[in-house]
Amino acid sequence: MEKAKISAIQLFAMMFIFEMGTAVVISYGVHAKKDAWLAILLGLGAGIVLSSIYYLLFRQYPTLPLTGYAKKIFGKYLGWIIGLLYILFFLYISARNIREFGELLISSTLRKTPLLAITILFVLTICYVLYLGIEVLGRTAEVFLVILLLLGVTGNFLVLVSGNWHPNNLQPFLEHGWKPIIMTAFRDILIFPFGEMLVFTMLLPYLNQPELVKKVGLSAFISGGFVLSYTTSLNIAVLSIEEVERSTFPLLSTVGKVNLMEFLQRLDAIVVYTLLITVFFKAAIYFYGALMGMVDLFNLKNHQQILLPIGVILIFFSIVLSATFAEQTEEGIFVHYIAIVLLIIIPLLMLLVSFIRNRFKKAKDEKGKSESSAT
Repeated sequence: MEKAKISAIQLFAMMFIFEMGTAVVISYGVHAKKDAWLAILLGLGAGIVLSSIYYLLFRQYPTLPLTGYAKKIFGKYLGWIIGLLYILFFLYISARNIREFGELLISSTLRKTPLLAITILFVLTICYVLYLGIEVLGRTAEVFLVILLLLGVTGNFLVLVSGNWHPNNLQPFLEHGWKPIIMTAFRDILIFPFGEMLVFTMLLPYLNQPELVKKVGLSAFISGGFVLSYTTSLNIAVLSIEEVERSTFPLLSTVGKVNLMEFLQRLDAIVVYTLLITVFFKAAIYFYGALMGMVDLFNLKNHQQILLPIGVILIFFSIVLSATFAEQTEEGIFVHYIAIVLLIIIPLLMLLVSFIRNRFKKAKDEKGKSESSAT
């Protein structure tokens, strides 16, 4: 592992920005129709319960990444295979996020720029920051969190004062009942983005104050969840649920409607900069998690030696991932089921196996103590 430490504030910044990711820009939770905001809040509650599994595993193995305690719990060979699956999953999701950013940039501002050129520049920037280490990524997150909040406050203020916000678009409440809300919350939102926070199990050993993991994690979860819920409700209030469902990037359309005194117009750059920040950190954290997993599984000296070759693979992967953005969305449905296994089922199994082993070990130790005292 890299010899580095990050602070609680830096971990919070990375978690919050990671949680935003592409979710803050795309059509998120719309299967629940006008009650998408409520589905996100229910998904947040379920995500907090799921994160407790990750936290309990970290408490038992505070110095090991996910790939490390997978080998401890499931054994050398099975644990190694499971660790490799997580590495491939991290790389795949990183490539998806990079592709989604490229698609937004081409559709909004750089229409004549080749997707390959955008992808190469983006991945090389990520590689440069990761080459400098997790501490640099953490300090960068602190700075960009402030910029992200300023962009968010500015964008929301302009949307609200422009008069495009219509609360009636959010009514009636529970129009289709609780079923679509519950299905959306536990089928979709629990996995994306709350379940994806599993990748931070690769970073938690670097925290300089391990006792603050629970507090930092809850703060990031709750604040990020409320921001996503509010953003979704804002999109519906401005555009209506029908337009949000049709739109690939509804936040882009929401901000694009701002027109103050025929002077303040075309504020798409706010959304583009927002996605640039959130996707950069989300893709970088997934990429870093994959790199550290490789270092752990293959007993490498450091991640720098494989950074550029894996970066080239990431560029290739993001380009050939799908022919169009619509095709990528369809592939995401299949990946969703894989994510359920990797983000929920396997961590739960790891916790159960670890708990059973600890109980047997404790019982064996107590038996040994009683026999020694009897003699």
